Amino acid sequence: MNYDRVAGLALERGFYFPSGGSYPDAQAGFWEYGPNGVGLKNRFLELWRRALLRRASMIEIDGSQVMPPSVFEASGHLSSFSDPILECSGCAATYRADKLLGDGPDSGMHEGAEPEAVDAMVAERGAKCPGCGGVFKPSRRFNMMFGLGIGPAAEQAYLRPETCQSIFVDFPRIYKTMRGRLPLGIAQVGKSFRNEIAPRQGLLRLREFYQAEIEVFCNPGRLGDIAGFGEVADTVIRIHEDGRTAETTCAEAVDSGAIANRTIAYYVALLSEFYARTGIDMEQTRFRRLSDTEKAFYATTALDFEAKTSTGWLELVACNYRSDYDLKGHAAKSGEKFEVMDGDEKVLPHVFEMSMGIDRSLYTILEHSLREDAENDRTVLSLVPHMAPVQVGVLSLVKKDGLAEKANEIHAQLREDFAAFLDHSGAIGRRYRRLDEIGAPLAVTVDHQTLEDGTVTLRRRDSMAQERVAVKDLPGMLADELRA
Repeated sequence: MNYDRVAGLALERGFYFPSGGSYPDAQAGFWEYGPNGVGLKNRFLELWRRALLRRASMIEIDGSQVMPPSVFEASGHLSSFSDPILECSGCAATYRADKLLGDGPDSGMHEGAEPEAVDAMVAERGAKCPGCGGVFKPSRRFNMMFGLGIGPAAEQAYLRPETCQSIFVDFPRIYKTMRGRLPLGIAQVGKSFRNEIAPRQGLLRLREFYQAEIEVFCNPGRLGDIAGFGEVADTVIRIHEDGRTAETTCAEAVDSGAIANRTIAYYVALLSEFYARTGIDMEQTRFRRLSDTEKAFYATTALDFEAKTSTGWLELVACNYRSDYDLKGHAAKSGEKFEVMDGDEKVLPHVFEMSMGIDRSLYTILEHSLREDAENDRTVLSLVPHMAPVQVGVLSLVKKDGLAEKANEIHAQLREDFAAFLDHSGAIGRRYRRLDEIGAPLAVTVDHQTLEDGTVTLRRRDSMAQERVAVKDLPGMLADELRA
């Protein structure tokens, strides 16, 4: 399934659409979720909390989206959070240099490239403006932070470019009040803001986007000793390095050095198992080891969890071992102490991060789930049942003879525990097709037999199989069918 087909379905069926689309001055890079998109996102986050946070005994916070300059001075964002850009001397169009010149491990170009390296590559390749063919001005780096003024005096502040900095700043307080023990995972989900140079392709590159970040604070002297590793030692992951992808267990990855230690391998395994439960095709995923030139400025070791889509390999999660970069920086800038006691040992923790792009993950789920059933002339969004924004459709065969009223009654019984959609309008086949397109795994149809014996037709989306089910049995059957 290609990008355009997914984007068309998203617009037509209320998954996502451009912000301010009715106005000509609407800016690129801002998108909104419709009802079905919100439903899918909520299912994704419910599973994220269940499969990652609760399984690994993590805790969750909700930090501010606006933070003072000192935070981003300490984190390095004001000095280092920038992309190389090229501006045409003719039409003044601006491009990300790494994207225009071809990024990736084998291209010689990356987002951390300094202006001198960019200019040399422009000259070597004779690169010209794709729009007008003009020559480029000398390249420069563009900081992607969104600044804003607070109050009448317009005091300087910034919208957060990632959700993790409040986790770092709040760490000593959280550790104390929650009686923390290392390793301690602290998570946060919410919006981040980056002034992207050329946002494109819907949810794939945004200026306002959702992140789900997990920061695992650990004792650097005990990275090989983590409870629970035995549970995931045999979990199979795909690691990509030097142009090759190989399947390996987490235990083998640690033994071979492909993953640095058991702590990282444990959380990588949990992440892989989580994504397998979202319905993404895990045969089309990999953990790509990043080269030194590709890694973020704060990372000593980095793996990107990527999924293959019609647009190419798409980064879904950045897995970075940030060592003590963040806590050391905030301690120096604030003058506060960030060491904690781990047993009898005072430790400045190191951090392993899993920074998840929610929007990209949702797009990938949609693309991997969407299929055309030509034999039955229908489009099917084959979401795994527990991810579906609408879990069951409740339909009346016709609106007369008391069937609509009975359907209303059944819908009222189900809607408190399930995401149920009530539909009386149109031919029954057309209503089934609409439910198929939004991924509803089940449909309940009320017909004249329902009034006679208290049974309904239960239809399954993927097989189109139908069976008679007693109304009184519906809650139990739906709970079984929709269990994650």
